[in-house]
Amino acid sequence: MQSAISISLSSPSTIPRSSAACPRSLRFCGLRKEAFCPDASPGATSLRLTTLNSRSQHSNLNAVFAALKGNGAPSSNAFDYDLVIIGAGVGGHGAALHAVEKGLKTAIIEGDVVGGTCVNRGCVPSKALLAVSGRMRELQNEQHMKSFGLQVGAAGYDRQKVADHANNLASKIRGNLTNSMKALGVDILTGFGTILGPQKLKFGKGDSGDKIITAKDIIVATGSVPLVPKGIEVDGKTVITSDHALKLEFVPQWIAIVGSGYIGLEFSDVYTALGSEVTFVEALDQIMPGFDPEIGKLAQRVLVNPRKIDSYTGVFASKITPAKDGKPVQIELIDAKTKEPKETLEVDAALIATGRAPFTKGLGLENINVQTQRGFVPVDERMRVIDANGKLVPHLYCIGDANGKMMLAHAASAQGISVVEQVTGNDHVLNHLSIPAACFTHPEISMVGLTEPQAREKAEKEGFEVSIAKTSFKANTKALAENEGEGMAKLIYRPDNGEILGVHIFGLHAADLIHEASNAIAMGTRIQDIKFAVHAHPTLSEVLDELFKSAKVKLSASKTVAEPVPV
Repeated sequence: MQSAISISLSSPSTIPRSSAACPRSLRFCGLRKEAFCPDASPGATSLRLTTLNSRSQHSNLNAVFAALKGNGAPSSNAFDYDLVIIGAGVGGHGAALHAVEKGLKTAIIEGDVVGGTCVNRGCVPSKALLAVSGRMRELQNEQHMKSFGLQVGAAGYDRQKVADHANNLASKIRGNLTNSMKALGVDILTGFGTILGPQKLKFGKGDSGDKIITAKDIIVATGSVPLVPKGIEVDGKTVITSDHALKLEFVPQWIAIVGSGYIGLEFSDVYTALGSEVTFVEALDQIMPGFDPEIGKLAQRVLVNPRKIDSYTGVFASKITPAKDGKPVQIELIDAKTKEPKETLEVDAALIATGRAPFTKGLGLENINVQTQRGFVPVDERMRVIDANGKLVPHLYCIGDANGKMMLAHAASAQGISVVEQVTGNDHVLNHLSIPAACFTHPEISMVGLTEPQAREKAEKEGFEVSIAKTSFKANTKALAENEGEGMAKLIYRPDNGEILGVHIFGLHAADLIHEASNAIAMGTRIQDIKFAVHAHPTLSEVLDELFKSAKVKLSASKTVAEPVPV
């Protein structure tokens, strides 16, 4: 899945600062705080209204909430809605709630279930399974427990209850997302959305009962589906995708995972904790190819080598046949370069973790002369859709996995909010280099910005120097108190001006620690400024504190905070 976070190094125009960055919104994988507050109602959301600065304005609350509840009226009588969003995943949800905040009459169309991939078949249920695997690992590590003076008996698990935990979490978040939109008056339209022409679309089951509506602006947020290469037969039982794996219908004794990116690595963590043996099948010359090479090597030493995991690299799975008639799953491997046959693996199950493909069929893009590129909808840096002639399609935007810029749930949400800012008159360009990514293994991996090879390539082209700083979790008091000293943080920066090019972390709670670096990049904060920030002691955040303090920026470097550059 490494391609899911590939980013272009081109540099469009400078980002204008936006005054509406939604600092009061809490997020989990891009979800708004309402996803975790099922009782959230218009009467309990005063913090969401930036125009209300205190409870003393209670006399105005009823009028404001009434407007929200009714979802307002379209700004022009020529349209049914100010904004219609096709797809109610994390990206569409974030855009819808921000649109209501900005006073837009908003509708969202969903043909499946609210929450999209992330909530129903992705990051939410997978985190439930990873929470189980983390606890299992800790209980199974007798030496680790004894170091605390604890004695624990043999650890076991109930497969069905583990599966229920993941399913129940997805159901809860899905319900809360739905309730949050209903509470604010977003119209949830059931069916598949199809664009009929400029500012015109229909929704329904694709029959004579479809309804036609108009909107001043339209956002496509249809997400993605698991990518299954040719030659692979998925039966949903012994040859599965991540959609099936999250149901945890059985735990195989030996499972092959095709692809060693984020999806494959996380599932290897789950399966090995539950007792499976894992074999990676990776087309590139090394496993975990999407990570910074140095971080990847350390992660392999900790996450792969000590566990019941082996790997085949530089090979394709040219054909996979499900288990049947008493025969195991068969995987035919060929050399990735020569295409010569290598060998055939026989395993109990195979998980296809080769990434995701955009779900853009049936959108009616041909009605507005838009041609997809490998299934992705072409957009510019402001998420405006580009037609087959290279011209912008007025009032049409595409966010999230469907545009392929950065296939992460929180990236989709950020893109959606950026689009809403634009349609309400505030020019906004999202800096994708500031968007963090994380792999929730044990320990975790996180990153933001460029890898070292990417940074050095950029430096060679633009003529500047790159420096590296590193710190170890072994020097952190909180990590040592947890007996979790395995890990490191890496900073890639420009010594001439202190610009942060990238930060990569492997270690305890790395996914939580990365946001200090992410926010610094987003705000254009330089090392010579952030190194004066104060961190509570003893906390894991001091890993980042030491990292920034260890960087050597030239004394002549300006302290002026530059505007971030969009990508």
